[in-house]
Amino acid sequence: QVQLVESGGGLVQAGGSLRLSCAASGSIFSINAMGWYRQAPGEQREFVAQITSGGTTNSADSVKGRFTISRDNAKNTVYLQMNSLKPEDTAVYYCRAWVQRTTYWGQGTQVTVSS
Repeated sequence: QVQLVESGGGLVQAGGSLRLSCAASGSIFSINAMGWYRQAPGEQREFVAQITSGGTTNSADSVKGRFTISRDNAKNTVYLQMNSLKPEDTAVYYCRAWVQRTTYWGQGTQVTVSS
């Protein structure tokens, strides 16, 4: 079992920055990758960024050059640095962990970008 707790969401003006955190606990040694997804009202949940246990990163085209995913192994935490935020980035952001054939989700954190 893996537990994920997100934090760092909030309200920010367009052009601003936020940093989301996702702290993992439990069977963290079995995590293959962690990432971020987001879901806007009335929309499907979509991929934002991912980082593997080997450090390889991947991100959606819509956030490339603005969002950066990173991790602190000592703290078992993954971060999403979000810069140059746009109103269309408004969504609930969810942390996800891949563990062999299973995935775990956090409870989500709201990000609202005002124009």
